[in-house]
Amino acid sequence: MSSATAHVAVVTGANKGIGFEIARQLGRRGLLVYLGARNEGRGRAAEQALRADGLDVRFLHLDVTDDTSVTLAAKRLGDEVGRLHVLVNNAGIGGPVLPADQTSAEDVRQVYDTNVFGVVTVTNALLPLLRRAESARIVNISSAVGSLSAAAANLDPTGVHPPGEFPVMLAYSTSKAALNAVTLTYANHLRGTGILVNAASPGFVATDINGHHGLLTTEQGAHIPVLLATLDENGPTGIFLGEDGTPAGQLLPW
Repeated sequence: MSSATAHVAVVTGANKGIGFEIARQLGRRGLLVYLGARNEGRGRAAEQALRADGLDVRFLHLDVTDDTSVTLAAKRLGDEVGRLHVLVNNAGIGGPVLPADQTSAEDVRQVYDTNVFGVVTVTNALLPLLRRAESARIVNISSAVGSLSAAAANLDPTGVHPPGEFPVMLAYSTSKAALNAVTLTYANHLRGTGILVNAASPGFVATDINGHHGLLTTEQGAHIPVLLATLDENGPTGIFLGEDGTPAGQLLPW
């Protein structure tokens, strides 16, 4: 399929981990995938690895915390393909794992810069291209620890943590709660446009963000994001879906 007719996807933070696997799985489904990465060397190495598998993947220099980088990436996409069918906002950082009263406002600010403000920056920059597709999908990579309902109940809906031991991570957890609110805001804003906007919790995946202590593989973690990225026109918008080992996933509480 040529770039003039292929469905086009952008995956941010895709040079490793879950993002890399999402790019791989979307490529295997026939999409032309722009692999977003802020580090050129790592991004091009990831591009080469996926292209060696016969996938149409292109490195896209993209630092979600840098307005100029985002603007240039959007311009390149506009010039090369002129539309966008899938945006997976995967880039994220974990921040310090410290008690709340030992987590500084600067720690929180740095995590929000990537996990929240970066998503807003990228989404707004690429929305004109998403609107040019007949239908488009935005998937924001969240986490079950961003569920306010679960936090209020002190109960992890995924069962990873024992009852009464909901994780306390001021920077990361609240950034994902904010991201969930951002997801719902865009979903409501774009209702009726054909653009579906949803949040995905990949599950407790072994990646750099948790020192590879997760229980799931990146292949398992990519399942729900790819499912939401490839919804048909009757698919849901404004949902929070998590990995639970089943084909359809687990609907998580906001």
